[in-house]
Amino acid sequence: MTRPRRLRAALVLLLAASALVVRPIAAADSLPSSLSGPDFWRLIDSLSEAGGQFQSDNLLSNETGFQGVLPGLAKTVAPGGVYMGVGPEQNFTYIAALKPKMAFITDIRRQNMVEHLLYQVLFQSSADRVEFVSRLFSRPRPAGLSAASSVDELFAAFGAVAADASLFSRNLAEVRASFATQGYQLTDEDQAGLERVYAAFRDAGPGLSYNFNAGGGGRRGGGMPTYADLMTSRDPEGQPRSYLASEAAYALLRDLETRRLIVPITGDFGGPKALRAVGQYVRDHQAIVTAFYTSNVEQYLFQGADSRGNVNGGGENFYANVATLPLDASSMFIRSGNAGGRGLNVGRGFVGGLGRMNVFASIQETLAAVKDGRVRTYGDLFLLSR
Repeated sequence: MTRPRRLRAALVLLLAASALVVRPIAAADSLPSSLSGPDFWRLIDSLSEAGGQFQSDNLLSNETGFQGVLPGLAKTVAPGGVYMGVGPEQNFTYIAALKPKMAFITDIRRQNMVEHLLYQVLFQSSADRVEFVSRLFSRPRPAGLSAASSVDELFAAFGAVAADASLFSRNLAEVRASFATQGYQLTDEDQAGLERVYAAFRDAGPGLSYNFNAGGGGRRGGGMPTYADLMTSRDPEGQPRSYLASEAAYALLRDLETRRLIVPITGDFGGPKALRAVGQYVRDHQAIVTAFYTSNVEQYLFQGADSRGNVNGGGENFYANVATLPLDASSMFIRSGNAGGRGLNVGRGFVGGLGRMNVFASIQETLAAVKDGRVRTYGDLFLLSR
């Protein structure tokens, strides 16, 4: 039996089994209202698998179209479920919009887990957006900013403030002390990675971009959107929707982080453990995965396809892993990409050339398309998008 046929056969069994346990999101679940520090760390440890390498530090997103899907998603995805994602800060904007009870961020880079732990402590210790941005970039709080300040005013003010070395050292010490108090057992390598990541935020400030090389004197922009660009962008209706665009969005994230309900783990999308372990945890708590942000990870999984574009390797394993998650008809993938560099009509518009956009698609419909052999390339996924 060829690998695509094995995949289809496996998905038939998995989809049939999952159909027996799907529950509507309105059903009562037993997701925790909060996690203690030790329980949070044990959960990270129990769900994670061995990490791997990526081509960049990926300290923040380069997806300028990340807000494009928000109006449609807000009408499709029910609040109160479980969010899954990958990568750094773009998850916060999706979480703020979709309002899940709990979130799991899975990334092959252990450094991403460390970066999210840094974010957690900064959220916990910062009462408002101004204080948070001050700590994030190690810059003194400018005069004149308040909870009523717009996100544009916020980043314009901080963009004119220089980094403060003493503030950085004090904040880093407080972060490490918080890790110890909460019972997080970081390795020496994790601690070194923490300082390297935090120093990159200090050195580049709001001009930090995707291609900044942490610890290597990396470039601040280089044609990529900066942190300020991403936070001050708008959705297609002209509304600022980033997680720092309003105190309400920030407060929602801060509440989840204070209760330790955004759980970053290390794992490979096509690996044997992490995604299935998250799915089992969600299932054990009678909950549903309502959204799964994959960025363009699927593009890398498809790079192992054969000359006819058949799914294999990591892609085959990924969709088999996803088929074990507890889902319902409203569960959505959120993905980003340029559809392999070719123009595609995807229902909501034309993706031309190397233009990037974010789209969303039904997870169950995607799995059915994979099972039926309709998904052979990364570009095929965009034909399923809404």
